Amino acid sequence: QVQLVESGGGLVQAGGSLRLSCAASGRTFSRNVMGWFRQAPGREREFVAGIRRNIGSTNYAASVKGRFTISRDNAKNTVYLQMNNPKLEDTAVYYCAAGFAFGEVVPGSPSAYNDWGQGTQVTVSS
Repeated sequence: QVQLVESGGGLVQAGGSLRLSCAASGRTFSRNVMGWFRQAPGREREFVAGIRRNIGSTNYAASVKGRFTISRDNAKNTVYLQMNNPKLEDTAVYYCAAGFAFGEVVPGSPSAYNDWGQGTQVTVSS
């Protein structure tokens, strides 16, 4: 099992920037993909971005591509989500997730991820 702790959430103005962090501990060697998901009130949890820990390949939701960047520091077992030019509709609870997937594609389905953090609130204001 892997424990995930998110940090960095808060209030940000539209057009500003914010960086989320996710620190992993436990059996991190058993997980080769890390992802960020989000859930707004009344909506289903949705994929935001993901990364393969070994080769660094990434995948983004169309709604955040070009604005958000996912990265990892394997030495620190930490994954980051740099949020640039956030919009009001990016307001949600952001969750970090870890999983194992074969192949080279970074999965976007929540079912591909085994471990989840508690979430961190991101609120974008106008």
